[in-house]
Amino acid sequence: MQIGIEPGVVVIGAGVVGLSAAIAAQARGLAVTVIEREAPAAGASAGNAGAFAFTDILPLASPGILKKAPKWLLDPLGPLSVPPSYALQIAPWMFRFWRACSAGRVAHSTTAQTALMDLSRAELEPFLAETGTLPMLRKEGNLQVYESQAELNASLPGWKAREAHGIEFRHMNAAEMAAIQPGLAPRFTHGTFTPGWYSIADPKLYTLALADHFCARGGRIERAEVSGLRPVEGGVEITTTDGRTRRVEKVVLAAGAFSHQVARTLGEAIPLETERGYNTTLPADAFDLKTQVTFGGHGFVVTRLSTGIRVGGAVELGGLKLPPNFRRSEAMLEKAKAFLPGLKPAGGVQWMGFRPSLPDSLPAIGRARATPNVVYAFGHGHLGLTQSAGTARLVADLVAGHPPAIDIVSFSPQRF
Repeated sequence: MQIGIEPGVVVIGAGVVGLSAAIAAQARGLAVTVIEREAPAAGASAGNAGAFAFTDILPLASPGILKKAPKWLLDPLGPLSVPPSYALQIAPWMFRFWRACSAGRVAHSTTAQTALMDLSRAELEPFLAETGTLPMLRKEGNLQVYESQAELNASLPGWKAREAHGIEFRHMNAAEMAAIQPGLAPRFTHGTFTPGWYSIADPKLYTLALADHFCARGGRIERAEVSGLRPVEGGVEITTTDGRTRRVEKVVLAAGAFSHQVARTLGEAIPLETERGYNTTLPADAFDLKTQVTFGGHGFVVTRLSTGIRVGGAVELGGLKLPPNFRRSEAMLEKAKAFLPGLKPAGGVQWMGFRPSLPDSLPAIGRARATPNVVYAFGHGHLGLTQSAGTARLVADLVAGHPPAIDIVSFSPQRF
């Protein structure tokens, strides 16, 4: 150990991925500190849909999305939008996204995503048990609904791909859907139920519980904004925006949508963009929801949390600086009122968060090019909660110097 190098690991980011990784590293006997620019669960971990979407193995970048995208992009409040003021800036990312939609790349991404999903599912319940959060887990499934036989037929290739990977599901008619989820509007004539879709009671409370567990076992969470990383002999030098520096043995970069800014200081240009997600959380009695319902043709879900009924989703590729456009939340809520006629829309709280997204829909998990002492763990898009336990296992393997539990070549941060 070099003089002035702190032993152990510093994790940058106190969202669900960062804290899960910190706990996994801590369980390997490593001294771990977390540095967070705001507070635990302050970002996307606070307002996501609360789902462990292990069946969601198909990348957002796909031929199907290319067919839908032109229509969606014409609607500024639709499932996928790019604010005109951001269109030029995001053009290089969109080109990479388009390239990732080829059949061969989709097949590759699906295989890689499935491996990470399988690992994440296997790691989840032991991780929840270890952290005392297992009572927060719900196994209520997900119901994807369609407005016609044609819409169901269009989804069948995706279900065939899931079937090939052993994912259980059942196609249903309206009567069968009503037995699982009463109160759907009659416009929804078909559906597909996936029982292996889990959820958490509330994603923010879960992430805060992870922070408490981490600290109770000797971990430290410090508030600071990291402005740069620099390799030094025996470790990594961390600089924060207030001008302070420290030298540590290892660093895990899990700062969500801000990660690429820090990676840039190591000389890596990683094409991370921001899926700005919107939602409205209604009071718990707003609707008698039995399972999470996905309105795939409209790009949003309705989820039952312990703290309310959350209506949200959609993708706005608008970066980190543009102000929120809460008309998107309002548009989803208006649709939810029509789709669930008994929904009480009053008393909702709106939210917008940044979901870190890479063009091929796979996260960046692996070592930095500049130094093996920095491990990246970011870019999970809308699957950060889902893949948090699996990512934590991989990060702990890497910082402990062990072979990773699965092949991580497809997640290489240098693949672009």
